[in-house]
Amino acid sequence: MSENPTTDVAEQEQTTDASAPTETGQAPQRSSRRELLEREGEVAADFLETLLDIADLDGDIDLDIDGDRAAVAIVDSEEGRVPRRLVGQDGKVLEALQELTRLAVQSATGDRSRLMLDVAGHRAARRAELVEIARSAVSRVKETGESVDLDPMSAFERKVVHDEVLAAGLVSDSSGTEPRRHVVVHPAEDDQTEATSDATPEA
Repeated sequence: MSENPTTDVAEQEQTTDASAPTETGQAPQRSSRRELLEREGEVAADFLETLLDIADLDGDIDLDIDGDRAAVAIVDSEEGRVPRRLVGQDGKVLEALQELTRLAVQSATGDRSRLMLDVAGHRAARRAELVEIARSAVSRVKETGESVDLDPMSAFERKVVHDEVLAAGLVSDSSGTEPRRHVVVHPAEDDQTEATSDATPEA
């Protein structure tokens, strides 16, 4: 998967001033960006529905837009529950399925996709858990005045922690290499120039 509040700067979407009005007073760039994300979701949904049909697996597809990316989820249907094996141990199958879905979208649209895929609420539950981990680390840093190293995490997980640490007014960066890359939370007074890049959204 791709990296960091992120190290993979190349994965950032290049945007322009979407608020600049046209002759009609509208903001077409913002509108076209949303349309692109909606298109990504539709392509992803078609791909995943076909995959579920081929594998004879239950599940419905939910589509949304989360910030600057399409959000697609396979959820339980009236016919039955989504097989948890689509998540896999530590979410590894989910990550692989997300990459396949992104490739399917890229093949159909010609644009690199950063869509986020969830299965059976796995990411949502993990996000809530990560928020608690981040808050605990923030408390420890504030109490001790020392940096705290967290356990290795995926790019998605690190992004959640970075966002929570930033909201608490502290500083964080990512350290190490995959699969041992992890978040380090620093006191607010630390020189932020020492933070190693991760200032852009993880993919």
